[in-house]
Amino acid sequence: MAYLGNTPTTQNFVSGTDYFNGTGSQTAFTLTRTVNSVNDIQAVVNNVVQVPNDAYTISGTTITFTSAPSAGTNNVYVRYLSTTTQAITPSQNTVSWSTLDANTQQDLGISFKNRIINGAMTFDQRNAGAATANTISGYTLDRWQAVQTTTGKLVVQQNAGAVTPPAGFTNYLGITSQSAYSIGAGDFYAILQSIEGYNLADLNWGSANAKTITISFWVRSSGLTYPATFGGVLNNGGTRSYPFTYTISSANTWEQKSITVAGDQSGTWNATNGTGVQLWFGLGVGSTNAGPVGAWASANYVGVSSAVSVVGTNGATFYITGVQFEVGTQATTFTTAGGSYGAELALCQRYYYKFKSTGSGVDYALGYALSSTGFRDITAFPVTMRTVPSSLEQTGTASDYSIRAPAGTVTCSAVPFYYGGTANVALTEYTVSSGLTTGQGSSSRFANSNAYVAWSAEL
Repeated sequence: MAYLGNTPTTQNFVSGTDYFNGTGSQTAFTLTRTVNSVNDIQAVVNNVVQVPNDAYTISGTTITFTSAPSAGTNNVYVRYLSTTTQAITPSQNTVSWSTLDANTQQDLGISFKNRIINGAMTFDQRNAGAATANTISGYTLDRWQAVQTTTGKLVVQQNAGAVTPPAGFTNYLGITSQSAYSIGAGDFYAILQSIEGYNLADLNWGSANAKTITISFWVRSSGLTYPATFGGVLNNGGTRSYPFTYTISSANTWEQKSITVAGDQSGTWNATNGTGVQLWFGLGVGSTNAGPVGAWASANYVGVSSAVSVVGTNGATFYITGVQFEVGTQATTFTTAGGSYGAELALCQRYYYKFKSTGSGVDYALGYALSSTGFRDITAFPVTMRTVPSSLEQTGTASDYSIRAPAGTVTCSAVPFYYGGTANVALTEYTVSSGLTTGQGSSSRFANSNAYVAWSAEL
């Protein structure tokens, strides 16, 4: 059992009975457990319940009868009834999240300990587990962004290489280098997550009350010389940064790392729906964008010069999962930001929502005909998005979409486009060659399993 603060003095009894043989002369008997009060037990002699204090007394593990029980076999027995506990009050500021064991942390259910969303790499709305193109320079798995100054140097994929994740995890984000690229001074290659300011406002960064945080994660790598030094950075998006390093000791082995960072007492840190802080994991960073390790700086660093370059070796890999960003000086047991699968998905959908077809002829939104060739629908987002999306993502192929009108289904002649909306709903417009009746209600339809619509409110 776990306790808040120091362990209190307790008598932890389970139900049970001690049996004794009376001798006719013996008055004191030794119990198997320490007892604090006569009210914690029931003493019975020859099937007669004895009166506490009058017929017997208790001292530690000794019960003493006023009169010696008569001789017999197991004619004296003591039942344990209850427990007396001594409560204590922990000293002020002696209890923190990190002082609680893993079971207590889980039982308390403290929400949003981890400020990283999709730290277990569970959700991949955009690619559904498929590898990105090597031209990727943008979002990959939910909330995780890849950056390349020159594209074509890396590929990102959920569970790349199909290795077994660390115990307790089922997914990871995998990076595979696509060439032996020589990093230039101004180059930087990395994956990163931008954390929304609302989710960091309690850290009080930029003030004398700035809180210390700890980053922890599991990593695995291959194709380089090990031990190898890797670099990362905390960055507010331009003016303050904290470069750090960690070492991967062996190839093809999952290793857990943690870095503790004293909160920044300087700079300006967004506490609303903009970028609060970015967590970078470098894959190759040139000297122009690299900074000294272990100190806050008034600069836009995104890596460290002493770190290895993953993109410098063709076929080198970098896998990561279990990323956690929490308040405190110790890395604690990993939890997702949402605390459950559904809650974590909802957090992801605040920044990106994709409605994917599950087959042919799947209706997905209701709307009405603007004319014989125009149609507008409305889609309600499952959660309020971070901000109003500015565009619609779609396949780029008009025939992937159709309008199911009362007179029949009509294939679109142009790709759908974003008409407008709010952080809660989106209006989408469609064009067909003919066949609609102005004002008539109809539904938007995916023509095949490749079709989708998606909206982004990413940082």
